[in-house]
Amino acid sequence: MSKEPIRIELEKLADEKYQKFASDLLPGVNSVLGVRLPKLRALAKQLSGKDWKENLERISDNTLEEVMLQGMMIGYIQCPTEERYSLIRNFVPKIDNWSVCDSFCCGLKFIESNKEEFFVFLQPYLTSKKEFEQRFGCVILLNYYIEKDWINKTIKALTQVKANGYYSKMAVAWALAECYLSYPKKTLPVLTKRTKDKWIQQKAFQKILESRTITQEQEAEIRSLKKSIRS
Repeated sequence: MSKEPIRIELEKLADEKYQKFASDLLPGVNSVLGVRLPKLRALAKQLSGKDWKENLERISDNTLEEVMLQGMMIGYIQCPTEERYSLIRNFVPKIDNWSVCDSFCCGLKFIESNKEEFFVFLQPYLTSKKEFEQRFGCVILLNYYIEKDWINKTIKALTQVKANGYYSKMAVAWALAECYLSYPKKTLPVLTKRTKDKWIQQKAFQKILESRTITQEQEAEIRSLKKSIRS
């Protein structure tokens, strides 16, 4: 890998048409170069070899893709778990949009073999008052903890998130919808409970109805619940 600034590498990969598309998906984010995710991931893998520390230091926070690239690298590098936790702690405050958050979360595959430990690590983010720390916690649960041994803890954690922004509320709704699609009987009581935040319930119902995996009976029940909560 050349020693030139990573920004130059990214500019070479940028796609003008994709830049417009990505910018439209991220209102308020003005520093979008327009690099497609597969190319970003390929570059992240390339930068995540033995010189990853030096490469990480060469990446600024000036554009969406540079921040996203840092997050992807944290998922790819080989390092002790505690060092990776430190990198995650330092990276999460840089998250200021859903795209960086979600691409970062789905790349942290090491969680699959560290679930007990990482669930503890995750708690401060789930109880945070910051919108994108909340989203980070919820999207991690969505990606790695909707399974038999964890579903009860996952549902409980999601219901305790005091979501205070659009993107954190959407993450809670999305995660609860996915919980329902995998474990409907365990999740339904939460979705039918009258809460202070009907908006999250409605969005969760909407996400469920958008799924192609629900039965006709489930669809009818969710539509009925959606209507009753709205009223």
